[in-house]
Amino acid sequence: MNRRRLGRGLEALLGREEGGFEPGSFETAELVSVAVTQIDPNPFQPRRQFDAAEIASLADSLRQHGMLQPVLVRAVGPRYQLIAGERRLRASIEAQLHEIPARVLDLDDRRVFELAMVENLQREDLNAIDKATAFRDYLARYGGTQDELAGRLGLDRSTISNLIRLLELPEAILDGVRASQISQGHARALLGLDDEESRLAAFHRVVAEHLSVRQTEALVSTGVPTPSRPRVRKDPAHPPAAKPSHLLDLEQALHHQLGTTVLIKARSPERGQIIIEYHSQDELDRVARLFRASAPETASSVPESTPSASLD
Repeated sequence: MNRRRLGRGLEALLGREEGGFEPGSFETAELVSVAVTQIDPNPFQPRRQFDAAEIASLADSLRQHGMLQPVLVRAVGPRYQLIAGERRLRASIEAQLHEIPARVLDLDDRRVFELAMVENLQREDLNAIDKATAFRDYLARYGGTQDELAGRLGLDRSTISNLIRLLELPEAILDGVRASQISQGHARALLGLDDEESRLAAFHRVVAEHLSVRQTEALVSTGVPTPSRPRVRKDPAHPPAAKPSHLLDLEQALHHQLGTTVLIKARSPERGQIIIEYHSQDELDRVARLFRASAPETASSVPESTPSASLD
């Protein structure tokens, strides 16, 4: 990952590089000792989760060696507000340190917001959704274009636009990225589907089958049929007849019962097909076990790995 993609960093934004912010560089900022109880959190912190084990390890280091790198704060009334160094602050509280070194900078809200983003962007463990949310909230608060924000943070515009677009996905998928169930690459691939239902169906399949990003892209390229809206080839001259609502309800009920896509094709009021999809050997075995449990008298005649005529 190149330097342009990572951004300019805190020192650049604080004035060490030409074109950086003029006020409050590291060299001129006042170094003070501040009680941890006098430091309030950064209201613009994009990170929502902190690794407890990492904080505990840092706390052990602080107990042995003290804090070698000061946190950055600004004065807000009689107290201080954190600008950068939340891990160190949390670890110092866990280590039961009473005071820590801090450099006091004179920055407005906008610059504090930018510094909070830059500090976290350079850490790979910040998930893509928290990054995207920070970019969106910044633009909503201060206006401007994605190009202008990219210039202020030293990022490629495409990095910002690609991340913000992830927020179009359903909340369940965003939670999946936050929880590391899927990666940013998986989420970006799911944007290739047109509607929320298809995106959710694909997401659940990606998680269940542990699909790679490339496999997810292939899945999206073929489309993802869902129980209530199966994928069919469109013929403008002969539009398909609407499926009766009772069949749609039955498809949905079977989907919830079996945990996979079920499609009912009616040839006439009395005849048709029930198609049950499976996407792995494990899923086929699971569906077969469900059928055996409901029909124990025929269980011995159904092999573990052999699909019946109704399985597709």
